[in-house]
Parts: sequence; structure tokens; C-alpha cells
Amino acid sequence: MTARATLPYGSWPSPISAADVARARLRLGFPTVYNDDVWWQETRPEEGGRTTVIHVRGGQRTELLQAPWDARTRVHEYGGRSYLPVPSGDGYAIVFSNYEDQRLHRLDAGDSKPHPLTPEPAVSGGLRYADFVLSPDAAEIWCVCEGHTPDGIRRAIVAVPLDGSAAADASAIRELITGADFYANPAPSPSGGHLAWVQWNHPRMPWDGTEIRVAALEDGQAVAPRTVKGGLTESALAPLWRDDSSLYVISDWPGWWNIYQVGLHGESPQAEYPAEEEFAGPLWQLGGMPYALLEDGRLAVLHGEGDQRLGVYDPETLELTDLEVPYDDWQPALSAHGSTIVGIAGGANVPSSVVRIDTTTGRVESLRRELDDLPDAAFLPQPRTEQIEGPFGRPVHAYVYPPSNPECAGPAGELPPYVVFVHGGPTSRVTRVLNLERAFFTSRGIGVIDVNYGGSTGYGRAYRERLRRQWGVVDVEDAVAAAKALVDGGIADPQRLAIRGGSAGGWTTLAAVTQTDVFKAATSYFGISELQSFAEATHDFESRYLFSLIGPLPGFERAYEERSPLNRADRTACPVLLLQGLDDPVVPADQSQRFADALAEKKTPYAYLTFEGESHGFRRAETVIAAMEAELAFYGRTLNFEPRGVAPIELTTG
Repeated sequence: MTARATLPYGSWPSPISAADVARARLRLGFPTVYNDDVWWQETRPEEGGRTTVIHVRGGQRTELLQAPWDARTRVHEYGGRSYLPVPSGDGYAIVFSNYEDQRLHRLDAGDSKPHPLTPEPAVSGGLRYADFVLSPDAAEIWCVCEGHTPDGIRRAIVAVPLDGSAAADASAIRELITGADFYANPAPSPSGGHLAWVQWNHPRMPWDGTEIRVAALEDGQAVAPRTVKGGLTESALAPLWRDDSSLYVISDWPGWWNIYQVGLHGESPQAEYPAEEEFAGPLWQLGGMPYALLEDGRLAVLHGEGDQRLGVYDPETLELTDLEVPYDDWQPALSAHGSTIVGIAGGANVPSSVVRIDTTTGRVESLRRELDDLPDAAFLPQPRTEQIEGPFGRPVHAYVYPPSNPECAGPAGELPPYVVFVHGGPTSRVTRVLNLERAFFTSRGIGVIDVNYGGSTGYGRAYRERLRRQWGVVDVEDAVAAAKALVDGGIADPQRLAIRGGSAGGWTTLAAVTQTDVFKAATSYFGISELQSFAEATHDFESRYLFSLIGPLPGFERAYEERSPLNRADRTACPVLLLQGLDDPVVPADQSQRFADALAEKKTPYAYLTFEGESHGFRRAETVIAAMEAELAFYGRTLNFEPRGVAPIELTTG
């Protein structure tokens, strides 16, 4: 066995490059299964972030959409499921939302190119569609439509003819449901007699309060809608028909998202499997379902505290049995047909993958992975689950990833630098699924702690509501507690602690370094720095989100001012790296620009990198490479080590 080289932490040679991280940004999502056919959408960084649709039949994998077609919806700006297979002759066509014009298009087998199903909007990209389902008579697509006009934004559940008649005649599109600010999960009953859906209104987010409503369908119209579950302080999601007279729903009424059965004739909701576990996640994207109905009446379900396991629930015996699969966590987007389940899952040493499971035979098959060629497992950090004691004794959930490199070791007596990773959302969570961004650092001798701070999902409603009116306080305290726990445990060098995050995680990063001196470097990816201008400029979906995170306006102007990192930029305790896409509709670029200007005015060292054509979340390979190499060089410069293979970064001081 070759002896390990003794090298300073942060300077270890690594086989994991920034280009590898970019390749691992391939994103798989929203699988669909019918008989032996499986479809999913696939976002490719090497193609500028273009999303295509893949079809597998008989072991043959076919890409259905060629460039420049890009299957991506901008509903809520975060999008979601952007396609739906529909019957066509002896096979299937796909309907998809095209990114450039946001129109729905249809592509039939054998056609050279898709043809439009929806009209050209008056405003470019002004009519957007998502959350597709086939109508009971298979003649229409029912979906959420988001209309952008000079007078504002309006949403409805609409019916789009599959014959293409609406492409030139907008009146061919029928509105089924209107009146609420937001919609999700349109679901016709098995015989087509009823329609169920989720709706909610400003200022609530879908994890705050939603309603599941059901209406009768008469002559193609929805009539007599009524609420069957949910309310102002209850998040009810994912209606799934059990039969024509009852449906399954998921509600956090008891404090956790649990499964209920609801009847149409006034029956009390029945809890299927009461547990202090989550059976759903936050509705950031449209079109995913956290459970699916098998042909024998059992349910394929996701559940757990933190990471989501896959199990099969039998409503007759009330038994939930976890399936033996080599995956730690599943995305909330399951599909089932017959006895087959498909989903997206991964683990600490397994990248996110499209997985097909036959519940009859137990066969588990990986159809596609986000990363085909993995580094040697010895270079991949193994997560250690930690529950840290935060302020006032409250628990903070985190995963620790120590430096991992089979060829190198740090000098005796030297502690490694550590980076606190802060996820976005903030109503989201981080998982243990393999992420080469973490390995990019840990393989070089830089430890990572990934924090599910108070406000994260996966741990019940009370845990995520810790952030209510406390954003910029609780998240910062929990990130600081995570860093201090590493120091107190003799794990990390207290003089070489960094913090980084994107979007809401960027906010927490900037808030932390303007409130404390724990961190010696900070990296903000498209982070929020000033709240009032953000509230005025951000997109409609999140335009009232700050009402719960900080407080309603008017009334809480003082809190908005006091919490904003921009207003405390003169107290920034360390150098800052800012990275920003210039076409970001969620966090406008001036949020980073103004913070950079404030740092320059106070002569605080910083670097500010911008990227043309990038939106919210970097999608292009060249952007990811530039950002990762800049971040590594930045830590080398500020945390006192010499990283290999990246150009030095220049810091501005005014």
C-alpha cells in the first residue's frame, strides 16, 4: 500500500474537477411509467441547460426532443413537470412546454418536428402551462395556465385540445377552474365525474395553507366546487383518487404531512398511517406526486424524517413495508402502473438515478444516472448525521462530510478548514445523496457541513415554522451553531471557517457575516441582500413570502430594514465572493451588485462575478466550471492554503 502524502489541507490533488461537477449537474426529473414504457425529463448543462424528454421501451433509450427544442415551463418561475405522454395510434405522443415561447407543443412518433397546441401569446412567454393530466375522454390536456398581462398575473386550470385547434383559436381553450391565486395537481376521478385540485391564495405559500377542492364535471364544466381538506393553517396536497367516491390526500394537520382518505359524501377524513414522519415535501415545483396507486390498491409512498424512504402501504392491513433498495432518498415524484414503480433516487455513493421497481418480483433497475462515471469511492466523503444543539437547546439537523482522499493526509496538529453549506428555499432541505460539489472540496482537504437549519422541511411543521418571522435570525443562529460544534469537537480550524449558499442560502450567508465574526470567508450565489426592493421586484409566486418570513407590509418596515445585510454591509466580518446570473427573475442582479458596491465603499475585500444568460440557479457547464474554480481559489486566498489547478482570484478592496 502506498503511503499517504502529507500535505496542507486544501492543497491536496484531486481527480474531481470543476468540469466533473458541471457534468454532474445533469438533472433527471418527473418520470412516468405506463406498461413497459418509461419517460423522464433530462436537463443537460453541456447543452446550455436545455431540457429534453427521454423515452425507454424494450431496453431502448430514445431522446425525443432535439435541439433547439427545450422542454421547460416557467410557471411560478420554478417550473416542474414539463411534458406528458398521450396516446397516439398504436403508441404515444408527448405534449411539452417549450422554453422559448412557453407554448404547448405536441410531437407524434414519426413527425420531424413538434406542432403547437396553444396560441402565440400577446406578450412573449406570457402564457405558461404546467402540471399536465390527460382528460377523461383523452381529447384534451388539463393543466395549470399562468397568464402574464400588463394588468398582472392570472392563473386557472384549463383544458387544451389535443387536436391543435387552439393554436390559431384561443377560444378553443376552456377554463375549468378560476378565482384563486394559485393551482396545482388537477386530478379527474377514474370515471371522469369529478375533478380534484389544490389551490391557495396570497400571502400564503403552499406549505402554509392550501385547500383541496372537488367539483362535479357536467357537460365539460366544473360545477359546485367545495373544499374537502385543508385551510388557512393547514397544508393539504396531492389529491389521488382511490375510486370514484373517495380520494387520498396528504395533510400536515397533525403537524406532519400524513396520508388521509377523504370521501365525497361528508365522511370525516380518515388518517391512513399516523406517524411523526413526512409523506410529502414542499410544493416548489408543479407536477410531482409523493405517492402513487398500484393496480392492487396498495400505495407506493415516500416517508421519513429527513431523507425519504420508499415503501408500499396496504390500506386493507394498514401495514407500511419499506422496499429493499440501495437508495437513501427519493424525489417527491413517483409514478406507478400495474405493479411497477418509477422514481428518482440516490444515495451517499449513488448519484440521483431513474429507478424502476417491479413490486411483484422485487427487481430494481437503474435506467439512467445523473453521473455515469464516478470517482473512486475513496474520494467520496461519507456523511455523518448529526443533531446539533442550537440556541435555547433546540436541535439542528446536519450532515458532516470530513476531508476524504486516499492519497493524502493533513499535517500532524493541523485542523482542516470547513465550509458550512446553507441550502436555498429556505423552505427546502438538503439530503445525503451524492453531490460532487461537496466532494470537489472534501477531496482537496476542505471539510463540509450541510445544515438543515430551522425552517427546513422533512422534520415536521413545527420545525419549519421556527423560521416564521425569524428569517435572518434562526437560520443564522443554526449555521453558526453548526460551525461552532465543529470547533468545539476539535474537528475544524476556528480560523478557517467559511459559509456559502445560493438564493435564500445566499441571504443567510450574507446575514451571518454581517452579524457575527465566526466566518473568515463567505460565498453568495445569487443571494438576497436587501428585503424591501426584493419584495417589490421578485416574481409573483414569492412576492408575499416575506410576510411569513419577516412580517407583512405595511407594518414591518423596520424589521425589513434591520434584517437586510445590505444595511449592515459596513460590519461585514470577512471577504465575500458574489456570483450572480444577470437574467435572474427571482433574485434580481442588483441584489448582488448593491452589496458589492457597499463592500467597495467600505474597502472590504470582495470579488463579484456575473454571468450573462444565466437565470436563477446556474445551468450552463461553463458557468458552473467558472463558479466552482473561483470559489476554490477564493477559499485558498482567504483561508490560507494553495489550491491546485485553479487560477488565483483577485479581490477588490474599493
